[in-house]
Amino acid sequence: MSKPLRNRIVRHVRLRAGELVRHELNPRLHSDTQRQALAHLYDEIGFARSLLVYELPDGRLKLIDGHLRADMDPEHEVEVEVLDVSDAEARALLLAIDPLAQMAGYDVDALAELRTIAAQDSAAVKSLWEAIEEAGRQTRKALDDLPGLPERYLIVIECGSEPEQLALLERFQGEGRKCEAKVA
Repeated sequence: MSKPLRNRIVRHVRLRAGELVRHELNPRLHSDTQRQALAHLYDEIGFARSLLVYELPDGRLKLIDGHLRADMDPEHEVEVEVLDVSDAEARALLLAIDPLAQMAGYDVDALAELRTIAAQDSAAVKSLWEAIEEAGRQTRKALDDLPGLPERYLIVIECGSEPEQLALLERFQGEGRKCEAKVA
């Protein structure tokens, strides 16, 4: 990093989830399965992660991250982390937070061990991973049921010049061959 890291967190607040303004550009969709998994975690463990918001000019707090948690029950009191960011910065975070987390890889051995231990300790976690595995099976089945693409046999001919490429293209098209010019 070329400059000092700025801490944009200004405070933490507790309030009713229904008081938060939902971000109109939130692209995340939440399935019933995901809602049920979160409900099970709430029942078993409780609310354990703050929502991310920023303050609007009128003083209301607008969500960046945590829409599903906020939607679970508008009467729940939730902890929110308030950032000092502009609308543009909030949109950038809204677009970047989940994909950035998804870019992380996994230590397969540590993940397997954690899943084994956590599944023994937590029915909610076990249920969540079973739902993920079932969704994976359904996706694989849907992909397997798709008709296969027809085989295509291609050749690439490297030409010494553009005129040579055009001459070969004309010749092959004249022979009834399906072909097109490409430049690399």
